[in-house]
Amino acid sequence: MESPRDILKRHGLRPKHSWGQNFLGDEEALETIADALALREGEPVVELGPGLGHLTRFLAATKARVTAVERDRDMVTVLEKEAIPGVRVVSGNAATVDFAEVAGAPEVAVVGNLPYHLSSSILFRVLEQRSRVTRAVFTLQKEVVERLAAEPGNRDYGLLTVLLGLHFDAENILTLESWRFHPPPKVDSAVLRLTRLKAPRAPIVDDARFIRVVKASFAHRRKTLLNSLKSDPTLGTPEVLAAALATAGIDPQRRAETLAPEEFAAIERALGPVVTPVPAPEKLSE
Repeated sequence: MESPRDILKRHGLRPKHSWGQNFLGDEEALETIADALALREGEPVVELGPGLGHLTRFLAATKARVTAVERDRDMVTVLEKEAIPGVRVVSGNAATVDFAEVAGAPEVAVVGNLPYHLSSSILFRVLEQRSRVTRAVFTLQKEVVERLAAEPGNRDYGLLTVLLGLHFDAENILTLESWRFHPPPKVDSAVLRLTRLKAPRAPIVDDARFIRVVKASFAHRRKTLLNSLKSDPTLGTPEVLAAALATAGIDPQRRAETLAPEEFAAIERALGPVVTPVPAPEKLSE
């Protein structure tokens, strides 16, 4: 396979550092990433940021139906000229795209070597679109993957670990040293696999409130859980929060990083029904 350096040279291009472009041309790593998706023939898969098409070729070799979404017009031109069989190239922003819609399918697998500065945005998009994303495999900064695959009690365990963990299994499947990329980034990368669960690990009443509960819990890591939850007054009074923790069987002196997703879900349920404020009646004009 032609190296990223050679393809760029052939097209008269250079990596755009401001776009976080680091191209992976290591065939063994690319094959592992493609295999991690376990694609079936004809299955729709969306590749985010295909760049020069190195991973795209391995995805196409599975005979899956590949939609490559690329924001950089120069890279779109390269992909169109390379004309990889079985691949449809779409100009679009990975951080805002509707995965299933762009693939024209009810459900899709998603894959990509993500720019570090867009990682959180895209992971939240996967979370929002989880009913249509069966699984995802992303190359991310190593520290981010370690955080997302962390178990409760680990210092890396955090907000996005819990939010994704309610709906997905998260696995760190491969470490990629910086020298494998062109140009080499300043830090190592790793490959994260997210596999959607058949059902959430635990039921919740309201998705938006669950997110607020988790965010508030991690807002002040050194504080106890009850004191952290108090930082969001929309969740209820201190008395309501204390009662919810008691109902959920959660010690208020614990800290957020010790709780499993199921325990956060228990807190959210214990807060009771979500009350929608009734708008005040309009004043009648005299």
